[in-house]
Formats: sequence, structure tokens, C-alpha cells
Amino acid sequence: MPGGSRDAGRESAAQGDPEQVLASYRWRLDPATLREIVEEPDEFRTIRRRLTEKLGAAVDNKSRARLLSLRAVASRILGELDDALADGRLALTYAEATGELRRTAVAQARLAHVLRWRGEFVEADRLFAEANSTELPERLRAVLHEHAGRSCYDQGRLMEACHHFERALDLRGTQDPELQARIRLSLDAVAERVAETGFGPYPRSREEVLERDRPPAPARDGDLWGFSDPDGDMVIAAEYAEAQPFRDGLAWVRRPETERWSLVDRTGATVLEPSYPVVRSFSDGLAWVSDGGDAGWVAIDATGEVVVPHGFADVRPFQRGVAVVRRDGWGAVDRNGRIVVPTRHHGFATVLADGRYVDGFTEEGLAVVEVAGRRGVVNRAGKVLVAPTYPALVVHPVAFLVGDGTGRWGALDRRGEPLIEPVHRDRDEVVAEIERLLVDTSPVL
Repeated sequence: MPGGSRDAGRESAAQGDPEQVLASYRWRLDPATLREIVEEPDEFRTIRRRLTEKLGAAVDNKSRARLLSLRAVASRILGELDDALADGRLALTYAEATGELRRTAVAQARLAHVLRWRGEFVEADRLFAEANSTELPERLRAVLHEHAGRSCYDQGRLMEACHHFERALDLRGTQDPELQARIRLSLDAVAERVAETGFGPYPRSREEVLERDRPPAPARDGDLWGFSDPDGDMVIAAEYAEAQPFRDGLAWVRRPETERWSLVDRTGATVLEPSYPVVRSFSDGLAWVSDGGDAGWVAIDATGEVVVPHGFADVRPFQRGVAVVRRDGWGAVDRNGRIVVPTRHHGFATVLADGRYVDGFTEEGLAVVEVAGRRGVVNRAGKVLVAPTYPALVVHPVAFLVGDGTGRWGALDRRGEPLIEPVHRDRDEVVAEIERLLVDTSPVL
């Protein structure tokens, strides 16, 4: 880099916003290690110093999460991995406290990148997998797959690395020339290593990466049901007329001599004697049960204690402490039985920008509610973010897409304020406009 460029880089690092400086940095990857090459470490020391100064004035969880995770990036680039690890873990704690999906995912990915450089691949891979929610923007998801692929490359899991690189291209390849170039370099590195060592182990499943044990599955033996392990061996004897899958380590079973369901653990031991004729699986530590007829649904814990006694006409599973319920109308209840969203809505119909339907709240705690054919948004705390005034409403990873009922689409920001006027004929046009408006669609990881 010529002397003038070095001086300009140092001046930018000293004066610009640290995240924007990092985002604008044109990284060059080592073609053998697939790690960023640092040509001017003094710039990163300046960035880290400025981040430390900003941290002194940061008082909220959002700011602390952002600044600490960025300082972790700077320390990692400088090779100071102990400092990077400490900052990365603390940043994730603050990010999780915000309850924001995207902020938490970015903090997870930055910490995972540090762990990858430290050779702590088990935790790194788990964090990359946890971070990569389908509710995130495609650009961010593509980069998460790219980094997960590099971690697999380091481990010699070259088939798995290729799968991640391919997924990154599927998500953003045609729209992101820089991503294409990085993936091309990564695939060249994979090809060279394959020629030397082969492809390595077969790819792991997501459950294996997340270190989730597969519970026994319902299996039939003659006229009765038991449970078999992943190898197909019966591990809980077939002595039940019906058996439901394990959830939260518990499964409902019904013996032939009764119409009421019992609860067993993964060893087959009875946790709860026959109690209810109608049951639903456990989720978030609670299960909905009913005595049938007009009794309605109540929620119990694993001991059988009723913790939500209201008796609802219809219910959905608990997720992150909240469940969608129906009495006179639809609303939501927390795990203590407190109504957090009044049961006065005609429906909960949450549609995501990729076309998927969510039965209740999104991972970020948002739900689309309907009143008299008009849609709005509430969060799991019961706050109305968008009043139900729109004929059509779709949850985008960073915004809300709204339709005016005449085929025109626009967008609101996450506070419910106008972002794009409803003048577009196609939802995809609105999504493209959102991409152009965002200044942080591809954060430094």
C-alpha cells in the first residue's frame, strides 16, 4: 500500500465510525488458510482504541453488544485471541439481553469466528448453526454459511464446507460479486486440499452440529407401540396403544386399558400417571391438556401441576415463554397464566417475507394479528407495534411489508413508521428497495 494510502487509512480509522471503517475495509484472504490478511495492523489498533473509548460512554445493552463484538473482531484480526474471546462472550451476553434476533446472531457469529481461529471448532460450529436463523436477511445468512464453511475447511470437513459454500451462493450468489469471488477462492483452496487428503468425513446434520441427542422415536411392534433408538433398536418396550414423539425429554403414551394419557421420560419411567384424555406435546417446559368436551385447555408442567388454569378454546405451543390462545378471540398468555395479548383478535396469521407461515410468534417475538380483515403487529410483551389497519402485512427480517389492498406494496420500519410508500406492484421491488436503504446489511464478522 503506498504511503499516501496508509496515511489515509490511519486517518479514516482515527476519525470514522469504527464499524463503518471495518465494513469498508477491503479484506484479502490468504488462499491457503482462508483467514483475513492484515497489512496495516496499526489501523486496527487505532480502531480498537476508539471502540474502547466509545465503550466508556455506552450505557445500554445494544451499544455494549455492538462495541464489544466489534472490539472482538479487531483483537482477532490482530491475533490477540484471549482478548477477542473475552469481548466476544460478553458481547453475546449483552446481545441476548436485548432479545433482538439479528443483533444476537451477529454477536454469535463474531464469537464463533474467534473460536474458529483458536481451533475450538465444536463451539464455533454450534454458534454458526445457532446464529443462522431462516428469519434473518439473506445477505447475512449467506455470510454465516460462508464462515461456517471456512470453519469446516479448517477441520478437513471438505464436503461439509462445500455444502455451506453452495448454500451461500444459493442465497446471494447472483446478487453479490464480492461473495462470489470469496467463495471461488475458498473452493480453489478446497480443491487443493482434496487432492492431498480427500474430502474428509461425511457432512454432519444440523442436530449433530448443535450436539442435540436424537431421542427415541415411536415404533410399532405388532399391535402396540414403544420407542426405538436411531439404530432402530427398541429401547422402550412396546406396551402402549398410542405413543407421541418426545419433546423436552418427555413423551405422552396411552396404555390399552385406559383412554387417558401417561407421561414417560426417555428411559421409559412413568413421570405422570394416566391423567388427561386429550394432550399436546411439551414445549418450553409446559404442555396443554384437556378433560375434553367443554372443559377447555389448561397448561401443566412436568409434575402435572396446572400453571395456566384459564381453560382456553384453542391453543398453540409455548415458545420462549408465550403461547397463542383463543377464548372469545385470539391473544397470548405467558407461562404464569398472565394474558399478555388480549384475546380480542380475529386471528394470528404471521407470514414471513420468504413465504413461510409462523404459527404464533417469530423467533424475534413478533406476530401478525387480524381484526376485521385488517392486519397489524404485536410483540410477545403485548406491545402494539403496528395497529391493525393494513389489508396485507408480511414480516421482513428488518421491516414490515404492507399492502394497501389494491395490489400496491410499501414498507414500515420496525417501529411501525413509514419507510417506503405503498407504490410498488411487486413485493420483491419493496424488498430490493429495503436492501438499498440499509447501511448495515452485511456486518463485519
